[in-house]
Amino acid sequence: MKVTLAYGKHGLDIELPDGDVTVVEPQYIPGLPDEAAALRQALRRPIHSPPLRELVRRGQTVSILFCDITRPMPSGRVLPVLLEELEDAGVRREDITLINATGMHRANTEAELRGMLGDAIVENYRIVTHDAHDLASLRYLGQTRRGHPVWVNRHYLDADVRILTGFIEPHFFAGFSGGPKMVVPGVAGAPTVMANHGADMIAHPGATWATLDGNPIWEEIAEAAAMTQPAFNLNVALNKEHAITAVFAGELFASHRQGCAFVRQTAMRAVPRRFDIVITTNSGYPLDQNVYQSVKGMAAAARVVKPGGTIICAAECADGVPEHGNYRRILQMGKTPDELLRLICSPGFSLFDQWQVQIQAQIQQQARVYLKCELPDDVVRSTHFEPCDDISALVRHLVRTHGPHTSICVLPQGPQTVPYTDE
Repeated sequence: MKVTLAYGKHGLDIELPDGDVTVVEPQYIPGLPDEAAALRQALRRPIHSPPLRELVRRGQTVSILFCDITRPMPSGRVLPVLLEELEDAGVRREDITLINATGMHRANTEAELRGMLGDAIVENYRIVTHDAHDLASLRYLGQTRRGHPVWVNRHYLDADVRILTGFIEPHFFAGFSGGPKMVVPGVAGAPTVMANHGADMIAHPGATWATLDGNPIWEEIAEAAAMTQPAFNLNVALNKEHAITAVFAGELFASHRQGCAFVRQTAMRAVPRRFDIVITTNSGYPLDQNVYQSVKGMAAAARVVKPGGTIICAAECADGVPEHGNYRRILQMGKTPDELLRLICSPGFSLFDQWQVQIQAQIQQQARVYLKCELPDDVVRSTHFEPCDDISALVRHLVRTHGPHTSICVLPQGPQTVPYTDE
């Protein structure tokens, strides 16, 4: 049977043997017929909040957080409607600051910003790129109930009105993206992110897909975001074509909860059992730009692979491992998943990106992991994964090795679908 995997910008076709093959995809919902009209209605009839126009007035400054290049958020279609609504309410263009919520990721290039936002926005609005390591650009707000420090971008905090934008999908340790996650880690300082993503937090059983209540990472993210007193939240849900399927706007937590409930119904898919082989992706471009990001797709597959089974992840990795950040550096500090976990969980160890290595190591304790990408084999091996040039050929080999009753699960959209069993 032929299956098309989300891979880069164009997809990847694979051929699988006839037999025990289960394809798991999110419930397909067509895009809204008029996205701009739906966005405008959501801004004017928000959830548990006055309309946006009533929250702003002429002379006030406004900061707006938007996603970086690693997310498929259609900011170029969402922000024009939001900006028009603000300006119609009397907010001057020069009083608006757009903040690229990069979290701990690299800064986006001007070309990337133009691709994400459109030339008109880049050329006519002030855009600030968040830098989690620049303490001079941050402000300290105190501690969370867990005693973790809260540092947040001062450009965001200095505005009279603070607005969050983003999209909602299941997240492998924060429950769901969007909402308060735009503040932490979006515009939080490195000390805040390091504490929130610490080894003990990542290891907590509640820190997993589609879980908010009882998830210490999300609960602290929500607490820290509330400390910044955001005025308004604008979230969207997307389908596999990145078309907007629903809009959730208004008070931060009420609008985000409604959005999460909607996404949970479409993205969480029950399967009857675990599988010998799980083939996954990282949802294609822009989510599969590097090996670091591909761990999310592997984490989705890990939920339904048998102990000792095989995960095959297809992620283009056009941006490399990447070279920026500590992900590659940490991977080189241990030879096995067990060594890496002992290192990361050792007292005093603290390097940003350790959370991705920790989750990767936990997955590799459970299953053998192959990576199909556009990187040289030696680079793939340096990240502790086994290279795969041809998924179809690898699957045929595995089936010959394990026998005709080998069970296969395919997640063509990767973490846009989160499978689960009752086990």
